[in-house]
Amino acid sequence: MSTKEQRVAEIVAEHAGREGPMLPILHDIQHEFGCVDGEAERVIAGALNLSRADVHGVVSFYHDFHEKADPRPEVQICRAEACKARGVENLMAGAKQAAGERVKLSTVYCLGLCSAGPSARVGDTLHARLDAAALAKVIENA
Repeated sequence: MSTKEQRVAEIVAEHAGREGPMLPILHDIQHEFGCVDGEAERVIAGALNLSRADVHGVVSFYHDFHEKADPRPEVQICRAEACKARGVENLMAGAKQAAGERVKLSTVYCLGLCSAGPSARVGDTLHARLDAAALAKVIENA
């Protein structure tokens, strides 16, 4: 068993006995390794007595889980209706320019800051009331 497989098995064991453990397991693995790849899916499936297809179906359904690690920092930009009404679409060209190839920009549909949009998230940090300059600064500091 590889070191990664051992660590995945440890993460699965940390959630043993929990009702509905798959999502917390997947979040922990995504956080630790930057992805939930086929190797991790196989270990999870075996531990939870599921098929790998069952695990892969969950991994591929949720946008938070990735099959390959991306070492770039990620900036999630809300493009839901409230942020659109507050002008987020006018900020996207500048955001793409500020990000270049160094920062991964992801679209999300609601960060829960509807009255304070446009908004973005880097890790667990939320940024609200963004204009072009503020969004560029968030991206540059990511």
